[in-house]
Amino acid sequence: MKDRGGSKSVAALGTAAWAAGILALLVALPLAARRGFDDRLATHWGALGQPDGSLPLWGAVLLPASIWTVLVVAAVFWRAARRWRAAVLLSCGVLLAGEQLAIVRANLHHADWHDADSVTVGAVVTVVAAAVAGLAGILASRRPTTPASPPQGPRMDIPAGERRVWLSRTTNPWLTLLAAVTGLVALAALLAGIGDPTKPMWLLIVPFAVVSMTVLACSSVRVRIAERGLDVAFGPLGWPVRRWAAADIDWARAETRTPAQVGGWGYRLSGLGTTVMLRSGACLVIRSKGKDFAVTVDDAERAAALLNSLTANPAERP
Repeated sequence: MKDRGGSKSVAALGTAAWAAGILALLVALPLAARRGFDDRLATHWGALGQPDGSLPLWGAVLLPASIWTVLVVAAVFWRAARRWRAAVLLSCGVLLAGEQLAIVRANLHHADWHDADSVTVGAVVTVVAAAVAGLAGILASRRPTTPASPPQGPRMDIPAGERRVWLSRTTNPWLTLLAAVTGLVALAALLAGIGDPTKPMWLLIVPFAVVSMTVLACSSVRVRIAERGLDVAFGPLGWPVRRWAAADIDWARAETRTPAQVGGWGYRLSGLGTTVMLRSGACLVIRSKGKDFAVTVDDAERAAALLNSLTANPAERP
C-alpha cells in the first residue's frame, strides 16, 4: 500500500508542475535553437506541405505561450471546466509542445523561412499523441462526491472562562523550489532585457513571474483557530487570507486525502470542494454556507474538535 501511495504522490507532483513545464518548453525551444534559423520562422504550411506563413522569433514564442496561459487559467478558475481539466491540460499541452517542436525542427538550418521543411509527419504524430494524452486524462480523472450526511465531528471540552487558540503551518518544498526556479527565469530575462532594450524580454518576464508568484502563494499555508473562527493564510508572507467566522461554520472534521483525489497540489477545486493540498494525509475539513473547504495540516483532529466546540457554544465567543 505504501508503494501505491508513493506512486500517486509522484503522479500528483507531475501534474502540479505540468503547466509551468509546458510553458517553459514553449519558450525555451525556439530560443535555444535561434542560431539555427533566420529572425523569422515558418509557422504555417499549405495543403502541399509548403510554408506559406511566418512569424518573428518573439511572435513564435509569445503566441503558443499566451494560448497555453489562457488555457491553464481557464482550466483552473472556470468551475464548469473542472470535470475536463486533466484531459484538457494533458492534450493541449502535448499538442502545443509538439507543434512548437515541429516548427523549430522544420526551420533549423534554413536561412529563409520559405525553405523550411515540411511538418506533415510531425503534425500527425503530435495530433495522435495529444488524443492519447486527452484519453489518458479522462480515464485518470476522478469525480469523488461529498457524503450527503457527514459523520459527527469531534468536540473539545473547554472550561468556562478559558480561551483556546490552535496554530499550524504546512509547507511543500517542491512547490517552493518550482516557484524559485520560475522566478529565476523571470529575473534572468529581466537582466537580459536591461542589457539589450531592443529585445522584447517582457514576453518571458510576465508569464514566468506570474507562475512564480502563483506557485509561491500556494506553496505554504498557516492555519489559525480562535474564538472568532478560522483563518487560513497563504504563502510565506501570510497573504492572501481566507477567513470564516465561527458562527458560519456548520461542522468540522479530519479527513485523509491525497493529491490524486483532488486533482494535484496547491489550491484545487474538485468534487470534494476546495482543497489546499500541500501533502498527502490528514486534512481539516469544514462546511460553511453549503460549501466544503479542506486544508492539509498536522493534528487535524484537534483542530476540528476545537472548531466544533466553538460552533456549538456561540454564547462563549466574544
